[in-house]
Amino acid sequence: MQPALPDSAGCAQRTCRSARSGPLIAKERGYPGVPPLQQAHVRLGIVDERPERYAGASSVFGPPDRWPERDLIGMSEQLTPELAIAGYRSGVFPMPQHGFRGRDLIGWYSPLDRGILPLAGLRVSRSLRKMIKRYTITVDTAFDQVIRRCGDPRRPGGWIDDQILAVYTRLHEVGLVHSVEARIDDGRLAGGLYGVSIGGLFAGESMFHDPQIGRDASKAALVALVDILGPDDQERLLDVQWLTPHLATLGVIEIERDEYLRRLSEALELPEPDFEAWRQSAM
Repeated sequence: MQPALPDSAGCAQRTCRSARSGPLIAKERGYPGVPPLQQAHVRLGIVDERPERYAGASSVFGPPDRWPERDLIGMSEQLTPELAIAGYRSGVFPMPQHGFRGRDLIGWYSPLDRGILPLAGLRVSRSLRKMIKRYTITVDTAFDQVIRRCGDPRRPGGWIDDQILAVYTRLHEVGLVHSVEARIDDGRLAGGLYGVSIGGLFAGESMFHDPQIGRDASKAALVALVDILGPDDQERLLDVQWLTPHLATLGVIEIERDEYLRRLSEALELPEPDFEAWRQSAM
């Protein structure tokens, strides 16, 4: 996940390979760089229609065999809900790049080594299993709180800005982004996560915990997410973007870009998990 979270400090500080490699910038308004993202305002369909409308989205980012050998494959000046979904369907995700040559741009990433959590590979220690029983799990009941807590500007390495907030809120409104929340007995939100769900892909974006009341709350939300994705034994893909030492303790592994894209292609054909059933069961 792209966490601005103490749980995954490596990603929180954005110390990914691309940060050291130097950026590519999309060919927009005369900026140099290849491969171009074409025009970021290209319309790919109405965002609240079926995900199948985005099946041709890969053309926006070009064929993967032409992507550079680095995590950052391009930049654009715009981010829309349509373009974000096109990215995820293509194996690419957005992240703000503030202050690049005096401009606020969007970087598009496809890590050479992608972090994923195999659903059968989740590691839950005895102590963690005992701790997570303290929390009540809810689904899609506090998305705004979750994303804002993930984007708290007081946290080190924060990256969730107003544009990200607006785009992912819109995607949540149309059912393509979901939040999983962990609450303590009095109902207060102790932690949670959110991410993009398309077919059998769940692309984790960020997670947080409240250190005062929920030291393991984000982990509880992740365990619940795996339960949501896996009850029907479908080979869904849980993407966490980059591997960190913290995520490794939970079973996250790295796979090469080509292998990720192969698994993504298969996952997109699978049915979506039933978030609504989980939401109703928690009410």
